[in-house]
Amino acid sequence: MNTTGNPAPQGDPNPKRDTAAWKAIVLKYQEPSLARAIWQLVDTLGPYLFLWYLMYRSLAWSYWLTFASAALAGLFLIRIFIIFHDCGHGSFFKSRLANDVVGFITGVLTLTPYYHWRWEHAIHHASAGALDRRGTGDIWTMTVEEYLTSSRWKRFAYRLARNPFVLFCIAPVYLFIFQQRFPSSKANERERQSVHWMNLAILGVALLQIWALGFLPYLLAQLTITMVGGGLGIWMFYVQHQFEDVYWEREENWDFTAAALEGSSFYKLPKIMQWFSGNIGFHHIHHLSPRIPNYNLERCHKADPLFQEVKPITLFSSLKSLTYRLWDEQRGKLVSFHHVRKMRKEQEQAQSGPQSVGKRPVSK
Repeated sequence: MNTTGNPAPQGDPNPKRDTAAWKAIVLKYQEPSLARAIWQLVDTLGPYLFLWYLMYRSLAWSYWLTFASAALAGLFLIRIFIIFHDCGHGSFFKSRLANDVVGFITGVLTLTPYYHWRWEHAIHHASAGALDRRGTGDIWTMTVEEYLTSSRWKRFAYRLARNPFVLFCIAPVYLFIFQQRFPSSKANERERQSVHWMNLAILGVALLQIWALGFLPYLLAQLTITMVGGGLGIWMFYVQHQFEDVYWEREENWDFTAAALEGSSFYKLPKIMQWFSGNIGFHHIHHLSPRIPNYNLERCHKADPLFQEVKPITLFSSLKSLTYRLWDEQRGKLVSFHHVRKMRKEQEQAQSGPQSVGKRPVSK
C-alpha cells in the first residue's frame, strides 16, 4: 500500500510517498487545546505531588508503603515526561512561553535539561531511520558488518549496552541522574546554559526534599521513581524503533515519510498503560507530525485508513524486540546475535569446504 491508502502499482516495490496526502490529514490535529492541556497537567502533576506527600507521611508507618508510592510515582513520571516532550516540540500549548515554562518545570521533575534535550531530540526526529546519521538521541545500533569487523572490546561493549538489565535498569539511573548533568560538546551556548540552570534547580528541589524526608528516604524514593519511570520510558522508546521490520536506509535512499510510517511502531497498549504513556504508542503519527500534541494522537490515528495500515505491536509481541540486536543491510531486518553466529559458521564452512575436496588422508 502507498501513503495515499490505495494499492501500490504492481512491480513498484518502493512507491512514491504522497507527502501532501498525509500532511492534509494531520494538519487539523496539530491545533493545541488549552482545556485538554490544563486538564492533563491537573490529572498528572496532582497525583504525582500527592504521592510525594504520601511518601513523606508513610515514613512514620512503613518503608514498604514509601517504596510502593515511589513505584506508582514512577508511572506518573512517564506521563510527566510526555508533557515535557510535547513542550519541547512546541505542541502542548499554543503559547511558546507556556511551553517553555511548563517544559522547564517538568524538566526539573524528570531531571532533564529542557533546551538541551529539545536540541538533541530534534536531531533524532530529523535522522530517525537514517543509517548514516545514527548516534544522537537514539539506541546504539550497529550493522552486522560493523559488528563483525569491530574489535573484540567494541563487540563486548555493544553486547553489554544491549543487555536488558543494563539497558532498562542501569541505563535509566546513569542517563537521568548523571549523564544529563553535563552538556554535549556540540551544544551551543543556550543549550549548555540550560544544563547548568537545570542542575541548580534540581539541586534546590532535592535539598528541600532531603530536609523534609531525610537523606536515605529521599534517595530510596528518587532512585525508585527514576528506575521505574526511566526504565519503562526507555523500554517504550526501544520498542518504538527496535522491531524486526523497522526502517533503516542509507542517505541516498532515506525518505522521511517511510521513516515515520515504517521506522516508528504503533505500540498498541492496554488502555491504562496508554494513559500513563501519554499515547506515545502512536509513534508513527508522532514522527509524521511532532506538532500533534499527545492528547490528539489517537484521534489522528483513527482519522484515516492510511495510518491504520501500520501493523500494531502488542505488549506480548513487543517482547521479541529484546532479541533484535543488529541491522542486517542485506535482509533489511534487525537480527539477533544468534543469527550472526549462525551466519558466520555457515560462511566458515563454505570457505573451508572447497579446500578439503580432493585431499587424501596422509598415512604414517
